[in-house]
Amino acid sequence: MTPKSKDPLHGITLEAMINYLVEYYNGWDDLGFEIKINCFNENPSMQSSLKFLRKTPWARKKVEDLYLYVSSRE
Repeated sequence: MTPKSKDPLHGITLEAMINYLVEYYNGWDDLGFEIKINCFNENPSMQSSLKFLRKTPWARKKVEDLYLYVSSRE
C-alpha cells in the first residue's frame, strides 16, 4: 500500500482549480473581484491565466489558497 499524500492539492491541476473557482464565482468577473490579478480582469481566458499563474508563484498561491478555502466549505 502506498502512503497517501498529505498535500491537500495533490492530484488537482491548476486548470481544475481555475475551472472550479470560475464556476463557483459565476464567471471571471466575480473571480477577478475576489483575486485582483490582471489575468482574471483583463480579457480573461484559461490559457492566459494558466500561463501567468505558472510563472508567478505569489499569484498561484492566492488561487490555491482560495480554492482550498472555498472547496472546504462545501
